[in-house]
Amino acid sequence: MWEKKGLIYNVDGHLGWDASHAQVPVADVLSDRIRIYFAIRNRDGKSNVSYVEVDKENPQNILFTNDKPLFELGNLGTFDDSGIMPSSIVTVGDKKYLYYIGWTTRQTVPYQNAIGLAISEDGGKTFKRFSEGPIISVNHIEPYFSGTSYVMFDGNVFKMWYLSCIRWEIFDGKPEPIYNIKYAGSEDGINWKQTGKVAISLNEDEGGLVSASVIKENNVYKMWFGKRKKSDYRDNIQNTYRIGYAESADGINWERKDDLAGIDIAASGWDSEMISYPNVFRNGSGLTMLYNGNGFGKTGFGYATRK
Repeated sequence: MWEKKGLIYNVDGHLGWDASHAQVPVADVLSDRIRIYFAIRNRDGKSNVSYVEVDKENPQNILFTNDKPLFELGNLGTFDDSGIMPSSIVTVGDKKYLYYIGWTTRQTVPYQNAIGLAISEDGGKTFKRFSEGPIISVNHIEPYFSGTSYVMFDGNVFKMWYLSCIRWEIFDGKPEPIYNIKYAGSEDGINWKQTGKVAISLNEDEGGLVSASVIKENNVYKMWFGKRKKSDYRDNIQNTYRIGYAESADGINWERKDDLAGIDIAASGWDSEMISYPNVFRNGSGLTMLYNGNGFGKTGFGYATRK
């Protein structure tokens, strides 16, 4: 079981561009602290990336707060012209690879996502886009869109578990995306081989699986992820996001074991209606999970620990 420790951070609007949300936290464990990247929405509802640095022993002790967006939004017409969210970070030699979600708007459906890459050469304080275009986007494997991704360098191969939209459905006259989690591999972290291999399948009543987070313990791959129902998942507490769990011997073929997720919504407070976007990492002798609560991160992000 995870032991909840409480809220770490939420925005307060004093910077002007940080109108709401501290969403999809992504941890980079440094030698003396933890840097946490997350998405902030401006007054127009468009997301950008910022970060805080926290104490490894007590993550509620904030050591540094970044005061400006890491990126400019993409050029008009590109995949990330309407929003950017962090998704996963990997150290590659003396560089940091930040995989992120790009947002653009559509006419027939509200939006389309794709996976972008930004690279840092100063230890993760600043980043430059690898390219104006995404590294995984709409193609013959992914006809709708790709979203949150988790990347691990394992066995001389980069492994990615990513959100894959498989269709849109109409509920109450509005389109809603239906997505599962798929697997892709790469030799360099840039060029990815997509096979359409489903890692985590949807249960019959589910509409979305999101934010895979994977660790490897005793040769077993362990994944935590967000899951929601098909419709009415924004306000109906029975249908909102929860955290699921799965295990695998090879990182490709998975068995869901949601009853072992070890964490759920609270009886009251900032994470009493929704819990999602887990990011699990080793911290000292145990594991730490960052996660969002109510309102898709509108109440900020907190953490839990497991020995």
